[in-house]
Amino acid sequence: MSNASLEGIRVVELARVLAGPWAGQILADLGADVVKVENPKGGDDTRHWGPPFLTGADGENLGAAYFHSTNRGKRSVTADLRDPEDQEFVRQLVAQADILIENFKTGGLEKYGLDYESACAINPKLVYCSITGFGHSGPYASHAGYDFIIQGMSGFMSITGEPDGQPMKAGVAIADIVTGLYAVSAIQAALIHAMRTGKGQHIDMALLDSQAAILSNQNMNFLATGQSPTRLGNFHPNISPYEVVPTSDGYLILAIGNDGQFQRLCKILGADDIAADPRFATNRDRVANRSHLRERLCGATQKFERSSLLDQCKDNAVPAGPINSIGEMFDDPQIKARNMRVELDDGRGTKIPGVASPIKMSETPPGNARPSPRLGEHNDEVRAELRKLEGR
Repeated sequence: MSNASLEGIRVVELARVLAGPWAGQILADLGADVVKVENPKGGDDTRHWGPPFLTGADGENLGAAYFHSTNRGKRSVTADLRDPEDQEFVRQLVAQADILIENFKTGGLEKYGLDYESACAINPKLVYCSITGFGHSGPYASHAGYDFIIQGMSGFMSITGEPDGQPMKAGVAIADIVTGLYAVSAIQAALIHAMRTGKGQHIDMALLDSQAAILSNQNMNFLATGQSPTRLGNFHPNISPYEVVPTSDGYLILAIGNDGQFQRLCKILGADDIAADPRFATNRDRVANRSHLRERLCGATQKFERSSLLDQCKDNAVPAGPINSIGEMFDDPQIKARNMRVELDDGRGTKIPGVASPIKMSETPPGNARPSPRLGEHNDEVRAELRKLEGR
């Protein structure tokens, strides 16, 4: 018997690609029964976003690795929303659900009778979460939203990359992912409200809103000065030295957050002259003179092997770290100790590799028992459950 936090909570996922499925995957990790509704002709787009693809023990194509990154723990059913019978099937799912997640364009579900007003009429306690590029209000409400474009529009790319290079996007679809994370917080808050009052509500999540919100100190740097921050490469706009530095055999990260750490770093480097230079006495001074500081620091760090300098920083409470490849990350003893790499048994002789939920809970830990589903794998199972619930 499961003791997961969201055991007994039913979720209908009418979402594709990443932001909505990311939210659904987190809810599944926490124990919710997430039923992913997919088009019978191909399913979620990300099933085809490869290579690489995963292969079953019998040679079966299990779809793109991308799909498996964001759909573990779910059940898959197929429905063509243009078909009246399939529309009715989805409405039956909605009637029994606690949560619905969708990422259709604004107004896109009205013609199927699955918009918020229609769903609320079926199930007044339903928590209905819409995820779009720009939200359901404002001049861009009808526009399609794509993560890459949102990263550009939000200002994120204007502060990412080298000063004399191109603006850069993040290495993952960060706007999608953070919107999914924010969506889960909103969904769970709305679920508590629904449990208290019996009344659901509409959650309107926008990628642009979420991406704008996470610019944190950079937003406040602008609001405090009226000047837009610019790209600084690996420099930090407010702290120095907080950057990548070279060693004799590679690079590492220094993340110096206060004057004491800076003094200890200089002692490790044998750089008393840097420590004594009034241009670097305080963080304010170091930020103002970061180019001069970098030249002096790099001259000192290049005399060390990376592992030796990292060890000395660790021993002297100076924040520093390696720059791992993803393979090195998975091989890191801390990642191994936290059991962040998992293999999920599909029940057909195949172990699906995956990443564990990062959420650690003492009483109701997330589970990872179910791998990402095959397209329509649970059609019969879910339909039989509906018939039972309806007494047919």
